[in-house]
Amino acid sequence: MDWRPGSDLWIDTDWARLEARCWGPPPTERPTIVLLHEGLGSVGLWRSFPEHLTSATGWGVLAYSRQGYGRSAPCALPRPIDYMEHEGERVLPQVLAGAGVQRCALLGHSDGGSIAALNGGRQRQGSEAGLNGIEGLVLIAPHFFVEDCSIEAIHAAKFAFETGDLRARLARHHEHVDCAFRGWNDAWLNPDFRDWNITTTLDHLYTPVLAIQGLSDPYGTRAQVDVIPERSRAPAEIVLIDDCGHAPHIEREDDVLSMIEEFLNQIETSDRR
Repeated sequence: MDWRPGSDLWIDTDWARLEARCWGPPPTERPTIVLLHEGLGSVGLWRSFPEHLTSATGWGVLAYSRQGYGRSAPCALPRPIDYMEHEGERVLPQVLAGAGVQRCALLGHSDGGSIAALNGGRQRQGSEAGLNGIEGLVLIAPHFFVEDCSIEAIHAAKFAFETGDLRARLARHHEHVDCAFRGWNDAWLNPDFRDWNITTTLDHLYTPVLAIQGLSDPYGTRAQVDVIPERSRAPAEIVLIDDCGHAPHIEREDDVLSMIEEFLNQIETSDRR
């Protein structure tokens, strides 16, 4: 793959052609931070964060839009309620291989944090640690189970999409806006989704974790990250941020960048021992 900082890329998987973009040094020179976006995110909606991330850490950065998001190929609707498991366990390994990623940390926000954890748990089961070179997980506002506040916030998003300007705002970032919104919203509001729970994946995590949770997040409480050190097999650092909502990497960008820089420095120091 032609890795040129700031350039747009395309990654082919068995399911779809996906939009991607890279920043900083290529995988042949430095490890890569792979960004996994939230339930309504895309490559473009990371805004300036990837550029600031590579400047702060010296690592390369790769972001991609999942199927149905950004400029990636559309998806079939409705999405199945195990769509995050499919993404973490089946699609993401093909993305990493297609991008030529060798050593990396996965950085996931919201749904993306869940996908990162699912991939991290998958890597270890029946295998040696470090399979596919995944050396750390940064989980920002991840979900491991369903809370009442999550469903309330997702109902509010549905109302805004159907009656307000949310559809128009999302259409500026997603070529297939119904895939992006309904694929996420309809899955979470499916009554069967109330039983969705992926905490068992934490039992298979042998990769260091940095988890960041805003304490004013309408989509989840601190219980989502408190469960990580209870079950993970690797060191897990939990950071709780007062007066911060669902996107700490935007609302407290400088602080979050410093946390990630320190976390990745610790990983590299440990690798050199």
